[in-house]
Amino acid sequence: MQSQHDQDMAISERLDQLAANAPTDTVTLSWVLDDLNERAFGLFLLFLALPCCIPFLYGVPQIVALPMMFVSVQILFGRRSPWLPEKLGARTVSKDSLTGLAERAGPWLRRIEALSRPRLTALTRAPADRIVGLALMLFSASILVPLPGTNTVPGFAVVIVSMGLLQRDGALVILGSIIGTLWIGTLIFAGASLASLIKAWLGL
Repeated sequence: MQSQHDQDMAISERLDQLAANAPTDTVTLSWVLDDLNERAFGLFLLFLALPCCIPFLYGVPQIVALPMMFVSVQILFGRRSPWLPEKLGARTVSKDSLTGLAERAGPWLRRIEALSRPRLTALTRAPADRIVGLALMLFSASILVPLPGTNTVPGFAVVIVSMGLLQRDGALVILGSIIGTLWIGTLIFAGASLASLIKAWLGL
């Protein structure tokens, strides 16, 4: 159980604490999930999505995308607490990476925290949060698309939605959902256009 102090702690501070709590130079995603505790759904998604916001970063987004999808599916089906299967939970992250992530993301998270407040809160709890879970699953899946820079926009969308869930701010949930949906639409349009070009080139 988290202490009241942990529950009241700002999100940016909680990420700093996560890095400080790491017992070894390398920790597993299961350890991260356990350390985040009661706020784990929103915080864990936020933690996984933040590296995806870095443009043209390869490897890490593809590692975290599957856990992001798995947790999003659990929100979709109304699970009360997140869980990772052993194979996904065994994926590791270094303490240095946790520290660097907290340092780089902290200023931006504090700006969002300063602007956010409880509003349209129905969007951040059941049953509306199940629709949000479906959106998060699609955004996370799009990170796996093997094209340059495809991780940045959906990663940013997941961060905004996660902040909305944590801050009980439905406006942020809407903003992140719009960003992610526009991105999915762009991918579908680009894919359809590419398929048409290939068919025309092959004379099909």
